[in-house]
Amino acid sequence: MATGNKILTIDVGGDSLKMAEFSFAGGAIVLTGFAFRHFDPKNENGDSPTFEQVYREMLAENGFTARDVRLSLAAQNSFQRLSKLPPMLGNQSSINKIVEYEARQTVPYSMSEVEWGYQLIFHKWMETTSETAEDGTVSEVQSERSEYEALFVAMKTEEITPYTDVIEASGRKVLSVDIAPVALFNAAKAAQQVGNDECVLLINIGGSVSSLMISDHNRAFMRSIPIGGNTITSQIAKEFGISVEEAEELKVRHGFVALGGAYEDPESELAATISKVARTIMTRLHGEVSRSINVWRAQHGGSQPTRVLLSGGGSTMLYVTDFFQEKLRIPVSYLNTFGVITIAPTVDKEALQPIAPMFQELIGMSLRSVTTCPIDISLLPRAITEQRELNRKKPYFFASAFGVVLCLGIFAYGLMKTTDFEKRRGDETDRKYKDVERLHNEIFDLDGQRQGAKGQLDSILRLLKSRNSWMQVLNELRKITPDGMWYVVVEGVSENRPPENSENSGSGDEGGNAAAIGGAAGERNKRFNTSLFPIVGKAGPRRGREMEGDIRFLHLIGYTVQWARSDDGATIDRLEKNLENNPCFTKDEFKSPIVEGVPDCNFQRFEIYIKLKEPLKR
Repeated sequence: MATGNKILTIDVGGDSLKMAEFSFAGGAIVLTGFAFRHFDPKNENGDSPTFEQVYREMLAENGFTARDVRLSLAAQNSFQRLSKLPPMLGNQSSINKIVEYEARQTVPYSMSEVEWGYQLIFHKWMETTSETAEDGTVSEVQSERSEYEALFVAMKTEEITPYTDVIEASGRKVLSVDIAPVALFNAAKAAQQVGNDECVLLINIGGSVSSLMISDHNRAFMRSIPIGGNTITSQIAKEFGISVEEAEELKVRHGFVALGGAYEDPESELAATISKVARTIMTRLHGEVSRSINVWRAQHGGSQPTRVLLSGGGSTMLYVTDFFQEKLRIPVSYLNTFGVITIAPTVDKEALQPIAPMFQELIGMSLRSVTTCPIDISLLPRAITEQRELNRKKPYFFASAFGVVLCLGIFAYGLMKTTDFEKRRGDETDRKYKDVERLHNEIFDLDGQRQGAKGQLDSILRLLKSRNSWMQVLNELRKITPDGMWYVVVEGVSENRPPENSENSGSGDEGGNAAAIGGAAGERNKRFNTSLFPIVGKAGPRRGREMEGDIRFLHLIGYTVQWARSDDGATIDRLEKNLENNPCFTKDEFKSPIVEGVPDCNFQRFEIYIKLKEPLKR
């Protein structure tokens, strides 16, 4: 579709350069200017001006202002092929691969060295088959068949870039690159000179090459034939031994195609010779055209063309239409596509008329800007499309870069604000921490005072508890003590063994109690006290041991009455038995008592350790 209100179309022919500027208003295509100049694109003589020189001169002379350009190149350096495709599955990727494979089979170059494109063509036809019935009768049955074909076109990139680079360097934008036969076909279809229900042969006779297009319903077949108007000029120059420029002048002034059969030769021998040369070349061209039609019908199942349309500078020679009508035996006329455009009043129509047959491709290219063409193949170089794609993405790239920078700025600002906030919060936290630390120190000091007071209280409570505990222990000791047993020593110790440095077990208390036993018996007991019980220490060592640890045992020293000789230790056994289920004492670690008889008395002296269930604090 149109990208602006003006378009400049450029056709690089075999021996000429043509330009036409079109404007678009209300859907109409208006020709606002044109230019034509003979030009040798190959520059075989080496003295012809380059495309860049001719292009810039024509722009300057004609004042073309359109910034968008569509370019058409001669088909002589292109490759075209119409290929049948296998049944389509609707997979575009598979279609691309199949068409590319077909292109590789046709193009004798690497696909990286060419620009190529293709057009899918849907072909539908009725097929007639014969069926034999049971009774032997044969009937014809028609069935509808369809298939896809791919028309692909390729051209070496180096054949295109010399033109596109110059145009792009001039500040203009190349929108598409066509080959001449495709642009001609689109123009003929738009002018409705080629219907969708007929087979028409289009022949464009150019300077160096002739292009052949067969439009068979909605199918298309094209071929380039290396015969054109310059072929006739070269043959005339050879025939008369003159230069090409002189031969071209003679062809224009006296040239026509000689009529076959019983036609009288012209009076001028020069004209007769030129006409015969022209007929010879046209006969060769007809042979190639006939061969192309046969290939179309044999290999592609095409129809026989019903009429011919001629175009191109070489078709303007006198009697060309009569020649092809005679040879092909079908109607032949000139293609005129100017009906699809409007010519601006400022255009010089008299100057346009002689070269109008060569402007059909320019009209076909202009149609691309207002409608979708039947064959939409462009050979625009990949370098241009990639650069444009990059330019198209640049705004998004810059927007993305700006977004990244903006995000980084916002992030940096947020980070700065966050850092400032965190610093203020850290300062506030430090201040509060110091306050809390000061309170903590005060609380710690108060807790130390509390602990000291608590220790004093615990000491007092222990004393109070110990006072009651000793009363309970003494009461329980009284309850478990059997008759005939009394104690001279009751002390609390942390271990159930006597001190290692103990001496005689006698003490002031024990002696006093022993003395309380009247008469000589008491005297004897006191006498034997230090000799019989050496394991019991004196009061001094014993009190030193009392101050070590909690009180876990009662150390008892006392006497039992021996009622009879047979009850040795019976009283001690009853004491041990009474320890069962006692709330204060336990039988655990009840050390076997040391029992010694007192000579000449019925007493027994004992020393035992009884374990307390709950240790007592000192």
